[in-house]
Amino acid sequence: MNWRKSLFIAAALMATSATSFAQDNLINALKNNVSDKSKDGFVFTQVINLGNTSIKDQGSSGTCWSYSGNSFLESEMIRLGKQPVEISQIYTAYHTYLEKAKTFVRLHGDQAQGEGGQLHDVLTIFKKYGAVPQEVYTGLREGQTRNNFSEMTNILQSVNQSIVKNKKLTPNWQKAVTGVMDAYLGVPPQNFTYKGKNYTPRTFADQVIGINPNDYVGITSFKDHEYYKPFVLLIQDNWSFESFYNVKMNDMTSIIDNALQNGYTVAWATDVSEKYFSWKNGVAFVPEKEIESMTKDEQADLFNGPKKEASITEEQRQQAFDDYSTTDDHGMHIVGIVKDQNGKEYYIVKNSWGATNDYKGYIYVTKEYVRFKTISILVHKNSIQKEIRSKLGI
Repeated sequence: MNWRKSLFIAAALMATSATSFAQDNLINALKNNVSDKSKDGFVFTQVINLGNTSIKDQGSSGTCWSYSGNSFLESEMIRLGKQPVEISQIYTAYHTYLEKAKTFVRLHGDQAQGEGGQLHDVLTIFKKYGAVPQEVYTGLREGQTRNNFSEMTNILQSVNQSIVKNKKLTPNWQKAVTGVMDAYLGVPPQNFTYKGKNYTPRTFADQVIGINPNDYVGITSFKDHEYYKPFVLLIQDNWSFESFYNVKMNDMTSIIDNALQNGYTVAWATDVSEKYFSWKNGVAFVPEKEIESMTKDEQADLFNGPKKEASITEEQRQQAFDDYSTTDDHGMHIVGIVKDQNGKEYYIVKNSWGATNDYKGYIYVTKEYVRFKTISILVHKNSIQKEIRSKLGI
């Protein structure tokens, strides 16, 4: 099969940064992926629904990776018996953009910029800079109620590009980068009071959130790399050149299933810019028949209840990545499983686009879609079954 994206999606996404997709642009690209009676056509029964915090809205920003990664950490707090706190997603993004600028400069500008990142960036920043509660650092300036990074991003990119044109850098260039972010997002707090106690970002991360960032691993699956070995995933937003463990395609869903069955949620990076991903209807699957060969009536009925799915192979998954049919669009958070009226299982996926769809901010995604379109997952290493951990050497 040739699961090519439609031209209208490609054109809409070309308008954004090459390495990040602000929520508004991506939702606009998916606006036609809607059927009229979808919710009446599906009957979902809950199988597993693990603790997770409220639905958030990332606004007009390419920070899905920070929202989903921090949502994952909030669920880890619940799993550990802690009272969850909303972690500042913009604190994470601020320091990620600083670290990203350092890499950009060290590579003399030969790297993608933009608002995008990877799920592991949340742990990288947690380890180096700590974390703060969202209530003490929102990233919103006076009069703002919603993130909007467009102006800041354009200026940051211009500053970074100007810096690398110098034959010799001064020690002040990082102040130029943080100065732009301070102007748009505010200066991150170095000390603050939370529930009557004083903290620094480091003590808050260690004492309140209380996770060990070394306990988490990134998993992916690509046939052209050796299985059960780590490799550097070559996607633009992997600016830190982190390694991911490579497993077989079906292992990805078995790892997710094992995690959920044992009380662990999963952070998920994936491609959502497909005609068979409906944000409005809250369902995603891989239809047996190519959409381009469907009649208009079949297309109109696409999300009006369960449909037969294609069976994806490892070769198809690899080809879709190699020919740009699968792209690194979005990060979300897998928190459970439901079954439809035919007994097929779907993952419950928490999004960060507000409670604006049929399932109030959640989407139900089939396992075949996850096998086909996943870029990577982030999991606690103990959530992986022993036989796979043994193969990975972790």
